[in-house]
Amino acid sequence: MEAIKQFELSKEYLESLRLGIEQEDVDFIRESLEGVNVADIAAILDELSMQESVYVLRLLEKQLAADILIELDEVTLFKVLKEFENVEIAAWIELMDSDDGADILNLLSEKDREAVISEFHDRVKSEQILELLRYEEDTAGGIMAKEFIRANKNWNIVQTINEIRRQAENVEKIYSIYVVDNRQHLLGRVSLKKIILAGSDTKIEDIYDEDVISVPVHMDQEEVASVMRKYDLESVPVINAKNKLVGRITVDDILDVVQEEADEDIQAMSGISDQVDEYDSVYKLTKARLPWLMIGIIGGLFGAGFIGFFEEGLAKVTALAFFIPLITATGGNVGIQSSTLVVQSLANKSAFDDSLSRRFVKGLLVAVINGLVLASFVFGMVVLFYGNEVKFAMVVSIALFSVVVLASFMGTFTPLVLDRFGINPALASGPFITTANDLIGLAVYFLVAMSLLNL
Repeated sequence: MEAIKQFELSKEYLESLRLGIEQEDVDFIRESLEGVNVADIAAILDELSMQESVYVLRLLEKQLAADILIELDEVTLFKVLKEFENVEIAAWIELMDSDDGADILNLLSEKDREAVISEFHDRVKSEQILELLRYEEDTAGGIMAKEFIRANKNWNIVQTINEIRRQAENVEKIYSIYVVDNRQHLLGRVSLKKIILAGSDTKIEDIYDEDVISVPVHMDQEEVASVMRKYDLESVPVINAKNKLVGRITVDDILDVVQEEADEDIQAMSGISDQVDEYDSVYKLTKARLPWLMIGIIGGLFGAGFIGFFEEGLAKVTALAFFIPLITATGGNVGIQSSTLVVQSLANKSAFDDSLSRRFVKGLLVAVINGLVLASFVFGMVVLFYGNEVKFAMVVSIALFSVVVLASFMGTFTPLVLDRFGINPALASGPFITTANDLIGLAVYFLVAMSLLNL
């Protein structure tokens, strides 16, 4: 087996590689990339121009080029694919696992997808990929691979080992051997260790484990990730409605899912409505970010209206204006803290999660304690710096306490409601919570001031 070269990308290497490409020094390019991990080569291509990347890919051995394509991010991969003929793309896909091939085809338009499929020569591979394309991308069926090793329960050890050798040609990583009956129903799994240690005449049905954990084809990919994380699985078999074994999902596929879901949540919490990245077009980036920015602007205009409504009170007690940022910032911080904790708990649901009422009570107790501590501290600071203005200090501290409690309620309540209606609860941790808490904070602050200072 060829050793993987430890590689560190440097400006000097990039310059020499670009020079090699410019001079069409094929030997240098191939030798410099020989033994380098495909993930490192993908990182190199990200630094090159599209024309340079295409030139390098065409020089490399087909299997290596196919492996590199899998490592590219979707934006770069889509741009690269547009530079190649359908027959070239088809040849690469036939060298990939079926799930990776299906992912690449899903990036293409329907017309281009059909054109690439028409260039397939491997009938089995094309059938596998076509089957995967029938499933939604974010389901178990959409992320599973058709390459896995199965053994019939009636086989003996010799038959099983021969079949493993035959099937292993198409399976890169072997975690478990899945056991099926004559109708391909999943019965269990058997470890390689048991197969190696068993006698040659031993039947698989005598040594396999029935307690296999499987997932249905239509299970959401996030739930699949939760199952694999909960049971610490390296791979999980996928079954259809008739309990027939149709594929498997490996841990590397799930890592991609976890990263994808985390990116979606981070963007939702930041007020970005669609899945985008910095390489997308100006129009797409603007479309994704503008709606929540508009909500923030509208909230700010309402806030300005609140302040304008209490203009006379501010004229009488100008010091009220000094504490507006304190009230709104505290409310926003408390709301984001509360919503983040709830979103986190919703992402890691347990069968024994606290009931809705218990969550509210716990959140309320935390908010009351935090509110009392913060309000007491601010009361002391205001009295100290504003010359024993006890009534004014009472206004600020009571308003602050009320805002902490209300913001905590909003931060806890909103993501739970969104989750109940099937909306991403991470949206509650972004501009929505901040804007709502700003308005609530201003309203409470001025209402308390009107009541205690007779404005």
